Amino acid sequence: MPIVHIQLLEGRPPEKVEEVIQHVTETVSITLDAPKENVRVLVTEIPKSHWGIGGIPASKAKP
Repeated sequence: MPIVHIQLLEGRPPEKVEEVIQHVTETVSITLDAPKENVRVLVTEIPKSHWGIGGIPASKAKP
């Protein structure tokens, strides 16, 4: 059973997270010839204050 872990910065709309899950499931299923029902996708949203970019929390970094 393929398990895919995805970590994202928080703040994306739920529809986009759902879309990622659907596309990743499709890609893994096709690539590994695995039934979609066996593919697991885990999405973890990380608070911007807990994600560092160049030594600065993403919450304080310039966009």
